[in-house]
Amino acid sequence: MPMQLVDLREAIRQALDEEMQRDPKVFVLGEEVGQYNGAYKITKGMLDKWGEPRILDTPISELGFAGLAIGAAMTGLRPVVEFMSFNFSFVAFDQIVSNAIKMYYMSGNRFSVPIVFRGPNGAAAQVSSQHSHCVEAIYGNLPGLIIVAPSNAYDAKGLLKSAIRNNNPVLYLESELTYSDKMEIPTEEYLVPLGKAAIVREGTHVTLVSHSRMVSLCKLAATELAKKGIQVEIIDLRTIKPLDIATIATSVRKTHHCVVVEEGHMYSGICAEVGFEVMQHCFDDLDAPVMRVTQRETPMPYSKVLEKETMPTVQRIEQCVIDVLA
Repeated sequence: MPMQLVDLREAIRQALDEEMQRDPKVFVLGEEVGQYNGAYKITKGMLDKWGEPRILDTPISELGFAGLAIGAAMTGLRPVVEFMSFNFSFVAFDQIVSNAIKMYYMSGNRFSVPIVFRGPNGAAAQVSSQHSHCVEAIYGNLPGLIIVAPSNAYDAKGLLKSAIRNNNPVLYLESELTYSDKMEIPTEEYLVPLGKAAIVREGTHVTLVSHSRMVSLCKLAATELAKKGIQVEIIDLRTIKPLDIATIATSVRKTHHCVVVEEGHMYSGICAEVGFEVMQHCFDDLDAPVMRVTQRETPMPYSKVLEKETMPTVQRIEQCVIDVLA
């Protein structure tokens, strides 16, 4: 199969472009997506190609354009909403929670809401606490919402195409710090199914579960741990909700140890849910308690030094794996 070397930013752009070509009901809206080519240049050149209103610049009013997009989805269109930062989705929280994810239920199954909310989630480089929050655990508590968090360009493209075709609201969470990460992906069309995790490294001693940017840190930690004779199996969740517990459980039954890593906070986080599910499905197979590595329980500081101290690191992941095997 012919391959192409692209960064994650270009993979997302290709997914949007291909789905707009395939389905005239797909359109993109958000702040600066048109004339400015997107805050992170995801939609570069798309206004020139598709024109308005399929590439629709909006005012700085997340509540307003989220509501507009939800109404459009109810009429049969397939909007892709870009939030410049997922922190800003909190301004549109009522629209997402009260309308997008409840409409199918509240209407007695008469109105589907095929909508994707996408944009950067979590930390970037010194953007401080109001632009660095990981939202997956907050939104994960809400029935009716699919949550996707790709870690690489291949998954980013395939998952976004699947998300756009889904008839339910999808939160598609990107990491600004991975936009320039490159890898080879097929030039031909492909999809990555929602709700299916991936084993990105096989091992026998411990299962390391993560998603989004933290997967790359887990890979670095696994490489270092291999030098100590510790073989780590890494699972990339890819879709956070619904959770592919079957793939995780199969791995844990093999390794008998589990460490979960996330960029977000510990309390009520994704690690807490994965850890409970592992305990529920693999209790008799575990040789040690499930352990977790997360962001420290503090808002994100602006200082580069303090930012590094707050976030999960390769060293913290390594030490946690060593501790769970002790």
